[in-house]
Amino acid sequence: MSLNNDQMRMLDERTRRFLEKGQQQMLIGAEWRDARDGGRLQVINPADEQSLGSVPAAGEADVDDAVMAARAALEDGPWGRARPAGRERLLLKLADLMERDARVLAQLDSVDNGKSAQIAEAVDITLAIAFFRYMAGWATKIEGGTHEVSALMAAPEAEFSAFTRREPVGVVAAIVPWNFPLLMAAWKLAPALAAGCTVVLKPAEQTPLSALYLGSLIQEAGFPAGVVNVITGDGPGTGAPLTRHPGVNKISFTGSTEVGQMIGRAAMDNMARVTLELGGKSPMIVLDDYDPEQAAQGAAQAIFFNHGQVCSAGSRLYVHKSRYDQVVEGLARLADGMTLGHGLDPNHHMGPLVSREQMERVLGYINSGREQGAEVMTRGDDAPTQGYFVRPTVFAGTDDALRVAREEIFGPVVVALPYDDIEEVARRANDSAYGLAASIWSNDLSRVHRLIPRIKAGSVWVNCHNMLDPTMPFGGYKMSGFGRDMGRDSLNAYLETKSVVMAL
Repeated sequence: MSLNNDQMRMLDERTRRFLEKGQQQMLIGAEWRDARDGGRLQVINPADEQSLGSVPAAGEADVDDAVMAARAALEDGPWGRARPAGRERLLLKLADLMERDARVLAQLDSVDNGKSAQIAEAVDITLAIAFFRYMAGWATKIEGGTHEVSALMAAPEAEFSAFTRREPVGVVAAIVPWNFPLLMAAWKLAPALAAGCTVVLKPAEQTPLSALYLGSLIQEAGFPAGVVNVITGDGPGTGAPLTRHPGVNKISFTGSTEVGQMIGRAAMDNMARVTLELGGKSPMIVLDDYDPEQAAQGAAQAIFFNHGQVCSAGSRLYVHKSRYDQVVEGLARLADGMTLGHGLDPNHHMGPLVSREQMERVLGYINSGREQGAEVMTRGDDAPTQGYFVRPTVFAGTDDALRVAREEIFGPVVVALPYDDIEEVARRANDSAYGLAASIWSNDLSRVHRLIPRIKAGSVWVNCHNMLDPTMPFGGYKMSGFGRDMGRDSLNAYLETKSVVMAL
């Protein structure tokens, strides 16, 4: 294990015990096991580039075992006969166990992903627990309806009873990204289990640890074997055979648009249901009446939260020309004041990016912005030399065609652009392949209400950004995917509707 003595002292004893195992196993059915071929993947601490241990590299045979275990639990085991109240109790029990071990889950995400353990516990884990509790309540509220049918093809004197049933879609492949490992797992597991489905959960290969720990909590809560299976591995070796497996009835994926398109095509081959929450290039629109200092603070939160590794990050900042200089200068000052360091240390504002690949990608975009003529407003120095650290970067630009203004960077990089009027900024905000989220910053609610319907995005926040709640659906327009996570909409994505007509 790569942590130094000071970092080890920051860990909860339960976190230390988990990490000291070194070689982790994955959960298939009731068994914790290695991959059939013995393959393993190293798990790297992005703060020091050292190994935290290894996890199994599941292959096609392991994927098949997991899908078959999920199928057996659904069709032959007690889960398919479980009553709604029983599913509700298990989900609430799991939420209680997650609350008990919240610090452990946060610390595992911190050492695995690089994020602040303190913020992960306060935000990621808290929201995940709240979502399990919210979805637990829906387990007992799944309902169909009765219908008065005309039965035009029958004799006039014939009588019929007609109703609809909502039934679980079946076996779910849940594939989660590395930016919010535990939270994204909750977004997929909670509605699937509330609906009565079984799940094969595949965490990102960069950040598998909290999902494996969650698997142990799922067992402790008393879920029957095979209801949730947690398999580890990379995209080509594990994710691809999972998404094309004929035994999978539903795929829920969060990640890049490019991978989402491939998964969507694979799903259609088997007519599997699919939910895709993909990329974003979310605009922040600051109107001319809004306080520049508050706008700068809001913009900093929107882009630098989770090191900018957020699909809905406010990476395009449109500011009215009368406020532009003040907002950009204030945002640059806030960025330059941020300290970088290990996510376990609460004294630092920002940790490393998740991997060397991601660091090099973000640095490439920063170089591209410079080369294309955007002005760098931040220092860009004093980042730690060990680990995958990138300083928060603010560009001032005038051209929406810049790569940093059009492409998803997924890092702590924002480009600020001036505009003249509402008509112009609405058009420019929508001039993107993406449509995941946007925010509007103004105290003029009349103009805000006129602007909201013109923004083509799945979420529009006003005077805030990245504000999520279990009751509010989250998903995108255009290339940001389709379907919704969270809210009642997410439950419906795991249910099929069956029509029943009965001659009396």
